[in-house]
Amino acid sequence: MDKPFERISGDTVLPSRLRGGVVAIGNFDGVHRGHQAVLQRALDEAHRRGVPALVLTFEPHPRTVFRPDVPLFVLTPPPVKARLLSYFGFDAVIEQEFTREFSERSAESFITDILEKNLGISCAVTGFDFHFGKDRQGGPAYLAEAGRRHGFGVAQVEAFCDEGTDVVSSSRIRALLTEGEPAEAAGLLGYRFTVESEIIGGQQLGRTLGFPTANMRLSPQTTLKEGIYAVRFRRQDGTLHDGVASFGRRPTVDDNGAPLLETFLFDFSDSLYGEVCEVSFFAYLRGEVKFEGLDPLVAQMKRDEAEARAVLAGVRPLSALDGKITF
Repeated sequence: MDKPFERISGDTVLPSRLRGGVVAIGNFDGVHRGHQAVLQRALDEAHRRGVPALVLTFEPHPRTVFRPDVPLFVLTPPPVKARLLSYFGFDAVIEQEFTREFSERSAESFITDILEKNLGISCAVTGFDFHFGKDRQGGPAYLAEAGRRHGFGVAQVEAFCDEGTDVVSSSRIRALLTEGEPAEAAGLLGYRFTVESEIIGGQQLGRTLGFPTANMRLSPQTTLKEGIYAVRFRRQDGTLHDGVASFGRRPTVDDNGAPLLETFLFDFSDSLYGEVCEVSFFAYLRGEVKFEGLDPLVAQMKRDEAEARAVLAGVRPLSALDGKITF
């Protein structure tokens, strides 16, 4: 039987069965193809050594601590990130709370207290630009030297570039999603961008128009371009449904409302209220438009449905990871 994947808080004692593992270290927001190169190296090293494969990540994202005045579009909140890491094949993720106080730790304290005492690591795997400790004292060279002193292995993975030119990064992916380019973002992620939220009640206008929707409130920091998308919807029980989704402020009926993700599921009639579901974005169809009345709105919604059905009819998984998420 497969061992269950575990989410572990950084302030709890690591179970003995997980000590001595290979640990991939980083924030990994997005778990994109660049991150996956680091993660695969950690998995390969753990398999070679016959030890657990773990991920040490930091929550919340350090940038939200150092620059709280600048909103950050987080691609993978902790539950989504954990699920992706479980699909990838890790035994556990350690979610280290990142605070101002934690950021004041020296690089050596991070090595001795976190990596040695808390985790008992056998090997650390990081990206080429991983820094740690107060004022970023620790870098790749420091970590390698510390590994020699403390007796654990260190592997550092070079930058992963898209088609040999541009480094794949979370910031590039955020920019693409903000610009309404989910297909291009998926090429860098290795899977379709996916959000997760509880289904909430709405005005039920869609139901009266023949397009009942499953409504989600996303984080206010989500800067996904407002408009209409071809999507795939996953229920809590794992069943998948194709659909068309609107993310925005409903300019025809409620121009002053907060942004809402409203998904019309094709050939579906069950109640979803209270379920925590996922929506994966395949294509951006058009921007939001304010129609002169409900009749032209309904006519456009029918065209959107037809286009979304056509887009989704021929899609194939981008990767094994994508196949576990959206297919």
